[in-house]
Amino acid sequence: MSVDELKEKLLQVETDAVAELERADTTVRLEELRLEFLGQKGTLTMVLRGLGMLSKEERPPVGELANRVKERIASEISARKEHFYRLELERRLSGETLDVTLPGTGLALGHQHPLTLVTERIIEIFYGMGFSLAVGPEVETEYYNFDALNTPADHPARDEQDTFYTDAGSSVVLRSQTSTVQIRIMEQQKPPLRIISPGRVYRNEEINARKYPIFHQVEGLLIDRDVTLGQLKGTLNEFIRVFFGRPLKTRFRPDFFPFTEPSAELDSQCPFCLGDGCRTCGHRGWLELLGCGMVDPNVLKGVGIDPDIWSGFAFGMGIDRLAMLKYGVSDIRHFWSSDLRFLEQF
Repeated sequence: MSVDELKEKLLQVETDAVAELERADTTVRLEELRLEFLGQKGTLTMVLRGLGMLSKEERPPVGELANRVKERIASEISARKEHFYRLELERRLSGETLDVTLPGTGLALGHQHPLTLVTERIIEIFYGMGFSLAVGPEVETEYYNFDALNTPADHPARDEQDTFYTDAGSSVVLRSQTSTVQIRIMEQQKPPLRIISPGRVYRNEEINARKYPIFHQVEGLLIDRDVTLGQLKGTLNEFIRVFFGRPLKTRFRPDFFPFTEPSAELDSQCPFCLGDGCRTCGHRGWLELLGCGMVDPNVLKGVGIDPDIWSGFAFGMGIDRLAMLKYGVSDIRHFWSSDLRFLEQF
């Protein structure tokens, strides 16, 4: 094919394409014409294959014309697309109305969960007493969950009915207390130590208004020289005063925990009836808040701390229970319901 014949074919393609594009009345038809003229098997592409039959001297002017024809067709397609867009926009504007004086649609802002609010408040209070935050894994080994906490294999707490064992191994459990963090910290750091460790814990308990298999706990640990039970009582009494916003009477009842000796349960005067007796405290005037005690020397020995030099105290409390008391929530299951009618109150 000669140069003149190729040029004539290119000009004819341009003329045909422009004519067809002017008659196109939809964007679908535009796409069909684009493929027909500019596609891999389009008319222009087929004509350009004839360039290979020309000499090197003949190709430049034909190639220049081909580029001009291709740009003209592409430009016409773009112009027609813009034309159809404006027509559609005008149609929508003429058929739709917009009142710019109407208020916009607002987006509801979320907020922190009540358990998060209480956890942060607890951390804030103990920060003020010099405690630092420590965290650890929720999936633990029996060693950290029991053995290192002076709980031998035959202890009732090791019963599989009380603890969630996993398929990861015979000694891998979901932690039943955040005391595991205390052991890890004492292994990694030398005393003096002063930490709190909030987090989720798991126990195989019956679900009711006061118990749930997943709950939140915060434990505290203080290791130093010449630590006394009086310091423990003073620390906890101050926490209760700040947390509830007023001083409340407290009492310490003897109890047993494998990792503390002596051990005690701390009861506080009911913050709702101030000891007169009400539905919340079961008309006793007192509420059980937490467990505490002096760290057992066996626990200190197990992590390489000399109990003849160092001593300390530990305490643990349920964050869910404190939230129930602070906000007057009667059923622990509300915290896990995702019911906005409940959550939006906080």
